[in-house]
Amino acid sequence: MTELLQQLINGLALGSILALIALGYTMVYGILRFINFAHGDVFMLGAFAGFYLAPKIALVLPLPSIAGALAVMIIAMAICAALGVLIERFAYRPLRQQPKLTMLITAIGVSLFLENTGQFVFGANPKKFPQLLPAYPLPQLGGLSFNSNQIVVIAVTALLMIGLRFIVLKTRMGRAMRAVSFNPEAAALMGVNTNVVISFTFALGSALAAAAGILFAMNYPSIDPLMGILPGLKAFVAAVLGGIGNLPGAALGGVIIGVTETLVSGYVSSTYRDAIAFAVLILILLVKPSGLLGKKEVDKV
Repeated sequence: MTELLQQLINGLALGSILALIALGYTMVYGILRFINFAHGDVFMLGAFAGFYLAPKIALVLPLPSIAGALAVMIIAMAICAALGVLIERFAYRPLRQQPKLTMLITAIGVSLFLENTGQFVFGANPKKFPQLLPAYPLPQLGGLSFNSNQIVVIAVTALLMIGLRFIVLKTRMGRAMRAVSFNPEAAALMGVNTNVVISFTFALGSALAAAAGILFAMNYPSIDPLMGILPGLKAFVAAVLGGIGNLPGAALGGVIIGVTETLVSGYVSSTYRDAIAFAVLILILLVKPSGLLGKKEVDKV
């Protein structure tokens, strides 16, 4: 039982990171009805933003420290939010009236562009991520071992999700996002600037991906330009599992994928941990294509 609880704690920390990435996928799908496959590479750029920001922040705020780590995360989120707006403006907006397959292929092209540009600019070799937070000693409870970074990941993810829920449900922009998601033509007729709403959605999703990149690098402190591929694909699986376009579903899917991976790695073999996510994707598409919390949509002919 102790080992099981330990695996669940580890899986919850991993699932929290996947949930943050999955939220970006599901928000963009909810607005534009297409999958932004470049989202995983924004996650990678968030980690590299933190890598290069840390020495600069250390000149002003001490590192490792809570204030320094918070400054690194906020600035990295702002950088990736701006990048998300630029990607939407120059890569996706000109193709918005084209078939969705065109935008999907463009998203794959943007992903490859970011990965190869990252290798050219940052170098292909893995880099050691700097320590942002001091390692706080935590007491063992019943044989359970807690890592302070794991606690930070779970706590920060919970706060970001609460903030996202507040934005979507309690603000004018959130109301506009829901209106555009439900019926973009009607929203535009009612005076909603759909371009601004879509740009804001990309900014918000990219900022969450950057936060996930920082949290991931804090727990697995080796980063490289291709680090976003697998987490990005797994987060996509999590979004589909929970119900693509459904925010609580994306969070639930991320936690389920993270916990499942950790349990398979701990009790079966770490060889299968990556394959299990895609096995779950196949299973959910066969059994419940709309996802756990998604609603079945009726196709109009």
